[in-house]
Amino acid sequence: MRARLKDVAAKAGVAPNTASTILNRKPNSWASEETRERVFKVAEELNYRPSRTALGLRTGSFKAIGLVVPDLHNPFYTAFSDCLERALRKFGYDLILEHSREDMDYQSKCLLSLLDRQIDAVAYFVNDLDKHLDFLAKAKEADKTVVALTGPPPKGAPHLPFDSIQIDFTSGFIEAVDHLIELGHQRFAFLSALSKGQSADGRPEMFNQLLQARGVTEENNIYLTCSHELEDMHRVFKEYLESQPPQRHPTALIALNDLAAIGAMRAAADCGFSVPGDISVVGVDDIPLGCFLPQRLSTIRQPIKDMAEATAMMLLNRLRSSSESSTAVQSKCFNTQFVCRETTSAVSSG
Repeated sequence: MRARLKDVAAKAGVAPNTASTILNRKPNSWASEETRERVFKVAEELNYRPSRTALGLRTGSFKAIGLVVPDLHNPFYTAFSDCLERALRKFGYDLILEHSREDMDYQSKCLLSLLDRQIDAVAYFVNDLDKHLDFLAKAKEADKTVVALTGPPPKGAPHLPFDSIQIDFTSGFIEAVDHLIELGHQRFAFLSALSKGQSADGRPEMFNQLLQARGVTEENNIYLTCSHELEDMHRVFKEYLESQPPQRHPTALIALNDLAAIGAMRAAADCGFSVPGDISVVGVDDIPLGCFLPQRLSTIRQPIKDMAEATAMMLLNRLRSSSESSTAVQSKCFNTQFVCRETTSAVSSG
């Protein structure tokens, strides 16, 4: 049976309130050093651990943060979760994970479930802002701190009305496209993994404008979508390659996460293409696995550790602050960077 506070107090010969004050290291304790040592010794002997629920109700803090990740199979999210947990642990907070399985409807359920948990705040990746405005309103009603990880608002749009860690992919994509064009590529494919219930939004138009500004015609820019399953990433790109005559095959592929790039590379090999000899491939995220493939993956890097630490500090600063100025929306934006490795090369003369 789990030891209770009153069991510690009885064995140590003090009142429960005195034991609570000592064990919680409150500054208003008048107990002698001998009494404090005795209480801590008894607590250790009884393997006493304070109830998080009781402590949270008493102090207003459960010392726990909820994080909703879209896909635990994607090493990017596991790496981010690990970095965030390490950052929060330094301040005595636990991290509670929810896995939404790249399903927009299920993600909404995960978010609402966290509001009923004994946690102080929520962090999550926003795939579709419009679908999450209702959750943000409910979180405010529940007095839960929320930090969203999302892209920055479009130019000219109003600032986001909530605390956010923003990831701007613009610079990374421009660097990657310019690198590929310098290598002579003029036929591009983009492979985008979408969550269930998620639309492509303006991504096809964005890539088309990016390439057209660099002289690549619209017919030489194909946008493909797949699910977040590796098998589907492989299938979609393989079927596309098999459906096209040789003169229509893309010479460069940008996959919108590293796993999609890996699936596409396998599809290219299955169709008799070499990487990067026939098709140059670029991923997004810079997962550690990418450096240990037969050809090290060129990618658009997200600064995972910096993003996680900034998320932790934004959450903790909001939880600690009670001043009127704390109502101002907080945001921090990180840029991405193209990292050239071994899966891109000049267009084959053959």
